[in-house]
Amino acid sequence: MNSGERPAAWRESALEGDHSLYAGTEQSDAGPDYRTLTYEVTGRIARITFNRPDQGNAITNDTPSDLAHAVERADLDPRVHVILLSGRGKGFCGGYDLSVFAENAADPPPGSMDTTGTVIDPAVQMTNHVPGATWDPMVDYAMMSRFNRGFASLLHANKPTVAKLHGFAVAGGSDIALFADQIICADDVRIGYPPTRVWGVPAAGMWAHRIGDARAKRMLFTGECIDGRTAADWGLAVESWPADELDERTEALVEKISLLPVNQLMMVKLALNSALLAQGVATSGMISTVFDGVSRHTREGYAFQMRAATVGFREAVRERDEAFGDDKGSRA
Repeated sequence: MNSGERPAAWRESALEGDHSLYAGTEQSDAGPDYRTLTYEVTGRIARITFNRPDQGNAITNDTPSDLAHAVERADLDPRVHVILLSGRGKGFCGGYDLSVFAENAADPPPGSMDTTGTVIDPAVQMTNHVPGATWDPMVDYAMMSRFNRGFASLLHANKPTVAKLHGFAVAGGSDIALFADQIICADDVRIGYPPTRVWGVPAAGMWAHRIGDARAKRMLFTGECIDGRTAADWGLAVESWPADELDERTEALVEKISLLPVNQLMMVKLALNSALLAQGVATSGMISTVFDGVSRHTREGYAFQMRAATVGFREAVRERDEAFGDDKGSRA
């Protein structure tokens, strides 16, 4: 055992030393090729990066399963101390890919998982959303709760998770980010949930848990976004930096976290999560997911859906947002 003669021996890797639980074993970097993200381990950091830059890293049926698998992979790797989630291209994540879920339900993108005939088959969901037809709310819930479970892997992972936000983290993209233990962002990032204006409720139910009741209502009663500086002021982000400094500052943060022993990080996260989960995170997510489905089956929700079917979702979203002065084509 440790003789006390090695300085700062507590910072040694869990793999080092004759008494390591992993002595004589080898860690493999082999793993699946994900459809929506990439995975890499450098040093003590697992890097999960959304990889649909041309589509704003928009969410598809593959995203929750890809993310959950990658998080589990990092959680089980003794080399990894901290998990960093980010996005390639112009932003972190622009929400659900409505070109898949709504406009081209019968024609999924190449390489997507086969969901034909399942509850997450876009064609099944489209049929379940036909105005005037019978709506099965539990079919809706089965789909959306699956997305929540995948995204919540960031919260329920044993190891710390950090989300690096740039450009935009809106709609479903904000649901993902709010499940991370820490958010670090660019000063000019846009964070929010514009679909509360019509046809959506944040299914993750995390806003009040992250920024408190009053500020969550301030955002969701208007659907407005905040920038990174405001996110830091409100306690949603732990740090906000000029965009050209974000990478450097993020690396500094995750490197510091990675200096702690894995078991210390796990104990601290579990202890703090016990308080967060006691607030009713699971209940908030369940209720919010149900209401998210309801919001798409109101008179107003149907009006938005029919308008989108007539002129396309981008135009319908622009019309939704123009009265608020932020009609930037945010995804739902």
